[in-house]
Parts: sequence; C-alpha cells; structure tokens
Amino acid sequence: MSAFEPAGGSGNVLLSLVVWTPMIGAFLVLLLPREQVDGARRAAFVFSLITFLLSLGLWAGFRPNTAEFQFLEQHPWIPEWGIQYLLGIDGVSLFLVLLTTFLTPLVILFSFDGVQKRVKEYFFFMLALETGLVGTFVALDLFLFYVFWELMLVPMYFIIGIWGGQRRIYASIKFLIYTLTASLLMLLAILYLVGAHARAGAPTTFDVRLLYDVALSPAEQGWLFAAFAVAFAVKVPMFPLHTWLPDAHVEAPTGGSVILASVMLKLGTYGFLRFAMPLFPTAMAAATPFILALAVVGIVYGAMVAMVQPDLKKLVAYSSVSHLGFVMLGLFALNPMGIQGAIYQMLNHGLSTGALFLLVGMIYERRHTRLISDFGGLWKPLPRYAAVFMVVTLSSIGLPGLNGFVGEFLILLGAFGQSRLAAVLASSGLILGAVYMLWMFQRVFFGPVRHEENMALADLRPREVAVLAPVVAMIVVMGVYPKPFLEVMEPSVKAIIARMEKQQARAVAIDGQGAATKPARGV
Repeated sequence: MSAFEPAGGSGNVLLSLVVWTPMIGAFLVLLLPREQVDGARRAAFVFSLITFLLSLGLWAGFRPNTAEFQFLEQHPWIPEWGIQYLLGIDGVSLFLVLLTTFLTPLVILFSFDGVQKRVKEYFFFMLALETGLVGTFVALDLFLFYVFWELMLVPMYFIIGIWGGQRRIYASIKFLIYTLTASLLMLLAILYLVGAHARAGAPTTFDVRLLYDVALSPAEQGWLFAAFAVAFAVKVPMFPLHTWLPDAHVEAPTGGSVILASVMLKLGTYGFLRFAMPLFPTAMAAATPFILALAVVGIVYGAMVAMVQPDLKKLVAYSSVSHLGFVMLGLFALNPMGIQGAIYQMLNHGLSTGALFLLVGMIYERRHTRLISDFGGLWKPLPRYAAVFMVVTLSSIGLPGLNGFVGEFLILLGAFGQSRLAAVLASSGLILGAVYMLWMFQRVFFGPVRHEENMALADLRPREVAVLAPVVAMIVVMGVYPKPFLEVMEPSVKAIIARMEKQQARAVAIDGQGAATKPARGV
C-alpha cells in the first residue's frame, strides 16, 4: 500500500492533494529570491487556483444521497497511540472546503497591489493558512484535527502582526492568547475522551467516528462539552468571548480580514456541529437554552454596537458577531431546517462579509481612511464600486433573491420550532442589521461629495473587478437557486441529528427512570 493509498485500495488521494498543494506552493514561494516579487505573487496565485480546481473534483465526485464520509484516506501515523492520518468529507464539510479554496485565490489576487513589503513571506503564510484551514475541515482523527486547528493560528498571527495596522502587535497577541488558551481545554477533553474509550476495553483511537459511541456519565459529558464549547465559542466568536475579533479585524491587512471572517470563524460553528454536539448530546441538550440565549444576545448586541461604529471596518467586524449569532441559533434549533440554514448561512456570511472587507480595503487603499465621516456622495465618482457595494450590502441584510435571505429564513423557521421566544427576539436582529447597513451605505454613497479629494478617486480597476465578480455571482446564484447546496447537506444533517437522538435515548435508558437530561425539543 502506497503512502497515500486510502483504505479499500481505491487509490484516491484527492483530499490530500487539496490539503497539501497550498503548503507545497508556500515552500516554493519561500525558496524564490527576494527580488522576484512578481514571481512570488504569480506562484502563490497559481497554487491557490490549482487547489480550487482540485476541490471542484470533490464536488463533482461527491455522492449527495448518502451521509457517509467520502474520499476517505486512512493510514497509520502513530499506531502505538492509535493516531491516524484520517481524512474525509460529508455534506457539511464539503462546502466549507469549497468556500476556503474559492476565496483564497481571490484574496491573493487582491493582495498583488495591497502588499508591498515582505511579499514572499506574506504569500507563504497565506498558502500555509489555507492548508491549516482545509485540513481542519477534513480531519476525522481528533489528534490530526487538533494539529491542523493549531497550525492555522501561526500564519494568521504573523499576518496580523507583520502586515497589520498600528496596533497590530497587541491585536495579534490577543488573538493568539484567546484562541490558544481555549484550545488547550479542548486538548485535555480530547485526551480524556480517548482514555474513556480505551477504559471500556476498546483499542486506543482518536477516530471521531468511533468516539461518537463512547458511553459517558452526564457529569463527564457536561465537563467535556464545556471544554469543547469554550474552544469553539471563542473561535465563532460568541458573546461574551468576542472581544478579540474587532481588534484582529481592524488591525489585520485586508486579505487577513477576509480569510478571518469568511473562513476561520466558521471553524467554531463547524466544531460545534461536527464534534461538541454529537459527541456529548446529553450535555448539549442541557446547555441548549443557555446557548440559545447567548446567540440571541450576540445577534442583538453585535447589531447595536455595529450601528454606532465610525470606522467602516469595525462596523463590518461587529456585524460578524451578529451574523454568527444567527448561525449558532440555527445549529441549536436541533432540527434539519435550522441546521441546514446555519450551514448555508456560514457560506453566505463567508461571501458577503468577505466581499465587504475587500470593498473596504479597496477604498482604504485610495483614501487611507476608513472613517465614514470622510466619505459621502461616493456614488458620483465611483459608480461601479458603489453598485457592487450595494449588492453586497443587500446580501448582508438578507434581501430576498440574494443568498443571505435563504439562510436567515431557514434559521428562523428552525428556531421557531425549538424556542419561539428566541426566534422572535432574533428577528429584531434582522431589523437592526438593515438599519446599520443601510444607514452606513447612505452616509458613504449618497448626498453631496463632502470632501474634494473624493472626486478624484478611481473607480474599480480590472483586477478588482476580477476579484469581486465571482463573489457577486455566487451571491446571486445561492440566493436564486439554493437547491443543489441544500440537497447535498440534507443527508449528513439528518445523520447527525439521528446520532444525537440515539445517544440521548441510550443515556436515558442507562439512567433508568429518566434521571438523565431530557432531550431538547427538536432532537
């Protein structure tokens, strides 16, 4: 058996190619002479584009009528500890991988002009970051998952700390401390879970598919769920663990902000759905009212704080707190409609907020300011830029016909079946979101041109059009025709819910007279 031949002898190494092609490109970029700046840019773009094309093969070969993990690759890594190189995707992780590989070449193309110092090092870290992100979405061995989870922190730390704004050191250290500290709790929980599986007489393994069936007491589930939940809640980020996010966004370069908002934040919500919820369903059921309350608070709080921001980038950053609150609301609706809506909203947020950060970065490169008060009347000198900004703004607030509407509609329908109060309160976030986004758009683009220097600004350049056009196209496609996405997700979502139901029923049976936590409504 070759080094990358998957179990079963199919010889499929496509997932490994998608994971490691960016890292190969990263080291090749690093080997280039420092003066070959254009060569580093082109090489980084080519490798990211190859990765995207390879990832399209995952969708082309994906069987949508099954909940099984596909494109499995399973090889011993540290066999004495039960650690494997184990990769696989289902209907949940497929689209998150595609989101990552779709946005990375666009971010790299945008950065051709935006990054002028230490160019090859920047693209090295961007490609290494892509490997960490994709690896985290496809790892099915918990040890391998943790390796990728920590790996992605390093490139983002340097991207913020080297190419960021004036307070970049503070922001990068704060980002690292928050995420690393929370991740250590998850590592301890992983080790305990693996030990519990071994104590039951089974071979030591980190294979999450086997660990789903570990029998744990309600107390054990409670502590382990809390450890996983803290790690993932920091990454989402959920209120009140969100304070690192605005600093990281404001200080990060535009490319870093796009990847951070569009992809990295989804690792938290993905972690809840893939690991915390199905591994510890009894504890999850007990924590559901608390998580729903935090999600609603995050939705309203994020929207209200975004409304008073004078800085465009900070406004978009706080909008992420609100939008990711909707994702958490959908996940903990604990029914197929809510969870599918949450996954769809992860993709929607990745596109719309990523585009917003790109647009803010474009105007910052022209005016070297992000203050809303420094603009006004921009539609006159920048009609193409304003038109794209308008479409993305309408997507962000959930206009019917664009992608944001589909996700939010499914989430609220699902949440209504779990908690009518949470759904009603969360609906206010839609109104607040429309208020702060449209008010921002009105102040930036309408009215007279208040500053003469804005009249001389150049409209979208060809490279900027090439970056924005694919994102806008996907915003429209996902708004008009969501069926192909939802059909692929549905079997995997139903399988996750069925797994949680089975585990909860077993916990109730073991506890005898129903002393175990009752299943939450919708599960």
